[in-house]
Amino acid sequence: MKVIGLTGGIASGKSTVSRVLKKQGAKIIDADIIARDIVQPGYPALAEIEEAFGKGTLLPDGRLDRAYLGKKVFQNKSLRNVLNSITHPKIREQIIEELKKIERESPEAIAVVDAPLLIEAGLFDMVDEVWLVALPEEMQVIRLMNRDELSQEEAKRRIGSQMSLAEKQKYAKHIIDTSGSIDDTVKQVVKLWKEARSGMTPASST
Repeated sequence: MKVIGLTGGIASGKSTVSRVLKKQGAKIIDADIIARDIVQPGYPALAEIEEAFGKGTLLPDGRLDRAYLGKKVFQNKSLRNVLNSITHPKIREQIIEELKKIERESPEAIAVVDAPLLIEAGLFDMVDEVWLVALPEEMQVIRLMNRDELSQEEAKRRIGSQMSLAEKQKYAKHIIDTSGSIDDTVKQVVKLWKEARSGMTPASST
């Protein structure tokens, strides 16, 4: 099995790339879905978050108030680190379990760990190579403004809170440029997928 780490900044087009890879046959492990699952009521992470941030982090029905928590941690790096120290180890454990399952059931598969914080959370050490989805920051700002209905200042602040593109590029084997059309992006992804498939050693016949 080959494991690819897929990452990229906010509004970079990573979800589009992930969908293309899934269509090509990749086994996708979505870290965002795992991150949502581990904070459901009854899970240890939710209790730890409540203990660290107070009862205001929970909605009346006992679910996590994501908007409230997001406001608290977004502009406060120390609080963000506290939250990450709770969630990242649990996300990592779940990704490892899913990779083991894929390897058992489909040993010749290519698994893709789709994770915005692949590098920041130290998840890159569990993948064979990193694919980075990227575009110029000015385009990223415009896309984020349009997608989330943000002001230019808000969009720049959110992008600025993430690891810089230059830093992420140090970890990437391949960079997927999403500044063009969707067709351009699809062509890049399909080409990389074919290269990844061809680079795998076929199983010996019995």
